[in-house]
Amino acid sequence: MTDSTVRNIATVFPISADALKPDPKFHRRRSIVREFSLNTSTHGIPGIARSESVHNRIFWTVCTIIFTGIMIYFITQSIIAYFGYPTQTSVSFVVQRTQPFPAVSFCNYAPIRFDKFIGPFINYTNSRNVTDTNDTSTITFTQSGYIRDFIQILFNSGQSVTQYLFTLDDMLLACIYNGGSCSKSDFSSFISPVHGYCYTFNAKSRSGNQTIRQTTQGGSSGVFQLRLYAHSNQYVPFVSDDVSVGIVIMVHDNDQLPLIDIEGIQLASGGRHKLSYKKRTNQLLPAPYSECTDKISLPMQALFDRYGDADYSYSQTICYSICTQTFIYHECNCVHPEKFTTRTIMRPDPCYSAAADRLVNTDSLWNQYCSDCSEACTSSDFTITPSSASTLSNEYAYIYKFAVENMSVPLPADWATSWINWMRKDYISVDIVTETNLVETYTQDPSIGPVDLISNIGGNTGLWIGISFLSLMELVEMLYRLLRYHCYFVRRRMRNSNNNNTRL
Repeated sequence: MTDSTVRNIATVFPISADALKPDPKFHRRRSIVREFSLNTSTHGIPGIARSESVHNRIFWTVCTIIFTGIMIYFITQSIIAYFGYPTQTSVSFVVQRTQPFPAVSFCNYAPIRFDKFIGPFINYTNSRNVTDTNDTSTITFTQSGYIRDFIQILFNSGQSVTQYLFTLDDMLLACIYNGGSCSKSDFSSFISPVHGYCYTFNAKSRSGNQTIRQTTQGGSSGVFQLRLYAHSNQYVPFVSDDVSVGIVIMVHDNDQLPLIDIEGIQLASGGRHKLSYKKRTNQLLPAPYSECTDKISLPMQALFDRYGDADYSYSQTICYSICTQTFIYHECNCVHPEKFTTRTIMRPDPCYSAAADRLVNTDSLWNQYCSDCSEACTSSDFTITPSSASTLSNEYAYIYKFAVENMSVPLPADWATSWINWMRKDYISVDIVTETNLVETYTQDPSIGPVDLISNIGGNTGLWIGISFLSLMELVEMLYRLLRYHCYFVRRRMRNSNNNNTRL
């Protein structure tokens, strides 16, 4: 209705012209949507709004639907990829002029000291009617088959085996770190099922009584020197796989329990060895990017408590050993006899082999007993470069001869005439040195982060239908205007309803 028509009607009928004018907000809902459709920066919608024919409108509608579907597909794939939490590994080299010197663990290659062991063992074999002898100078191959049974009986009866093992006093000739001497108190001890007493230098202390040594301590660059004596004349025959004489040594992190039976390096006696190391650290992302953990379970802590004051961290290998022993004990009421560090009871029984095999090859059992054995989130490895030199010189043989003679270990019968040969056979020198102050760091990083996800979504929306954050603000504006109109319309109806009730 035009303004002239309104004025003509107003002159004929006695009503106000303003009453005949349309409400300026009554037909705004469609116009709001149309205004948004014509002016939005989103592609496709303006084409639909300005179409003059049905065919043109169908064309733009179909195109908009197709490209919107493609956009939704790619956005969905981006979201799925993000919640898959993919990772990538970055490698960096960091110069650390001062860094903690690693822990060094070592054992005598032979676990048992013959002179302490032979008497009780002969008594045991005589009681089993295996032997009937008082000869404590040697044992036969047949007798050696009962050594494991003898050790297991000692464990099961609660008796100590430490009295039969080589101690630090039996082996240590000299200990030097960065030019300064170290003593017996600088070592912590543990027992290896294979090598007997073992000793660790520079382990992390739980009580804080010992401070971890730094590579630059004393103005040096990290050099640890050990001078040891093997006492091969006291090796028990047939205990080891061969006649090797020497030590087993391992360089590891300060808070890592030394699995020296698996990771130890065997060094032959009679020469000087040098182990140069380079440090590498590994850092994994926690959940949900990986299943890594640094949490120490109660059974693992109970195991660590057997290692005195040493403060050890989580180890996946240790976790595997504990859960395997738990399952074997559940199935057989015994544990693996060679893993007595995680034992509760020791009893010879072939059941443990079958139980261990069943656990490893049955996924349901493995998930039940070993589900917590994830990889450690943080760990450190040391790449070792070994080298060795010639045998002990006469000058140093004389120096260490008196130290060997002052040990409590019986010497060979021909020591007086052949001591130089024995020194060259059993003397072991080891230098552990820092090869470089560059630390190689492997860090696990997210492949897709929140910013990457938003960028992927924005790229797909912009590519296929041209939506940006400002386009979303246009949509918000349209919804806001529609909401305001709806509120106005409701209030208007309520007002008209009240007016009609008043007239009545």
